[in-house]
Amino acid sequence: MSEKIVQLNEEVIKGQLKELVRGSVEETLNELLEAEAEKLTQAARYERNEQRQGYRSGHYSRNLTTTSGDVTLKVPKLKGISFETAIIERYRRRESSVEEALIEM
Repeated sequence: MSEKIVQLNEEVIKGQLKELVRGSVEETLNELLEAEAEKLTQAARYERNEQRQGYRSGHYSRNLTTTSGDVTLKVPKLKGISFETAIIERYRRRESSVEEALIEM
């Protein structure tokens, strides 16, 4: 009598893993954008000091297609200085590996 006690649905597990990876990529990129904004302004969020270069003015959402899936970035807006991130090129909507895969198809 060899009955399966535990049954695993591979599709469900793969879907959950992919969502976990996509979520962690999105969280990591958003934290990197925040750290870059702090470095440019020379102050943390809501911090007041003498060395402060600019001020925060909220965020705007931007979609980015990665190999892990679509992620929504919260790009900081700054007043007094321009924010050009080194993480993602300006106007880029897809990760370069996604574009290479599309070209190969």
